[in-house]
Amino acid sequence: MIKIYKTIEKKLTKIGVEKIREKNSWIYIVSPTPEEIGTITNTFDIPKDFIEDPLDINETPRIEREKNSTLIIIQTPYYDDEEEHIKFITIPLGIILAKECLITVSSKDDDVLQNFFKGIVKNFSTNKRNRLILQILSKTATVYLNYLKRINRQTTEIENRLHKSMKNEELINLLDFEKSLVYFSTSLRSNELVMERLYKTGILTKFEEDEDFLEDLIIENKQALEMTNIHSNILSSMMDAFASVISNNLNMVMKFLTSVTIILMIPTLIASIYGMNIRLPFAKSPHAFAITIGASIIFSLIGVFIFIKRKWF
Repeated sequence: MIKIYKTIEKKLTKIGVEKIREKNSWIYIVSPTPEEIGTITNTFDIPKDFIEDPLDINETPRIEREKNSTLIIIQTPYYDDEEEHIKFITIPLGIILAKECLITVSSKDDDVLQNFFKGIVKNFSTNKRNRLILQILSKTATVYLNYLKRINRQTTEIENRLHKSMKNEELINLLDFEKSLVYFSTSLRSNELVMERLYKTGILTKFEEDEDFLEDLIIENKQALEMTNIHSNILSSMMDAFASVISNNLNMVMKFLTSVTIILMIPTLIASIYGMNIRLPFAKSPHAFAITIGASIIFSLIGVFIFIKRKWF
């Protein structure tokens, strides 16, 4: 899928694909077909790898320059509602700074870029491509922080359920969130390396205000990384604590069931002895049954008293 946007009269406007050569446009590419990849590479004379690499879910963030174009790959957060377990993941986003336009490539409709199309991000223009790339990087860090807040809220809800439940389902859900935080941490650390290289090479910082903006982005990304690590450590500690609680609860249940089994063994033992075909006390007594039942009850109550005294119940 290829969509083309351009800022016209301070408003982001979608234009037709036939205007693909429009200067200072934003070409938004999602899961392109081989024909679409060929069209883009031939039209703008960029390497085919610049389009294909960001489509690989395992592609690492980096910067690559070739002829008159520059490829910047970062990892952006993505919420996959169709995924059953790990819903918060990261996907590569390729940003290509071509000679006359800006091209973004991703395998899915990127959650970060949707903020630009929905009008959430203000004061951006496709005519200022370097500044637009910096704004994309800034929004990426912001979306990471927003998703961290969502993860924190959902883990709190699971924690409240864990207080009342001994099932493994809640722990499995926490494990899924822990995996998401690992993805976030790894991606943010890689994005930081890309931003630092952008700062050193000066590709996007031709003006002093852009340089200051990029410095703020690096700090913002570090804050998001620190928050991710904090949430990850808290979640890991919480999982260990609740695993210990569940294990302790299981031990208590087993101890209670063992105590009940021992108590029930007392009347069973007495009944088994008096069920044998040999001479026994009270065998000829008309009250033998009552005596046997009474003895069973008395010895069982003595056992219950002992267990209560030892706090086994």
